[in-house]
Amino acid sequence: MKKIVLFFAAFLLFLANSQAQNAKLPDVQLKDLQGKTVAFKEQINPEKITVISFWATWCAPCKKELDNIAEVYPEWQEKFNVELIAISTDDARTTPKVKSTVAAKGWDYTVLIDSNQDLQRALNINSVPFTIVIDQKGEIIYQHSGYKDGDEEELAEKLAEWAKK
Repeated sequence: MKKIVLFFAAFLLFLANSQAQNAKLPDVQLKDLQGKTVAFKEQINPEKITVISFWATWCAPCKKELDNIAEVYPEWQEKFNVELIAISTDDARTTPKVKSTVAAKGWDYTVLIDSNQDLQRALNINSVPFTIVIDQKGEIIYQHSGYKDGDEEELAEKLAEWAKK
């Protein structure tokens, strides 16, 4: 009986994860660095694989991840036809730091601000850093929570696989 319950629980987890992986994108409004309201879905280029990195100015691992990706980003764009969008989850108190952080870091990404965490909630993201990858059909094909040095190399391997499809 215990094995049946464990099997059923594992099956439900697998089913939930596979549904989340192929979930459609939510229709959420965000702000760009100039304060203009933009539709998240309209920022996704259907001709490219899109990496979405959720981060915050107060999150050291988030900034480390985006710094490390910045070093290989031009290569990724060329090899994998990829675009990165960095979504700041800073709240109203820390949002004013986003623009200066991006400028100081020299990140060459599209940066959007989700100060009310609407997109974060819609995608059921509980912590940052959090990375998702969206394919050319607009479906989420990968999710990763947290960051440690070298995670960008693992992501590059996956991007190479998806770019071949």
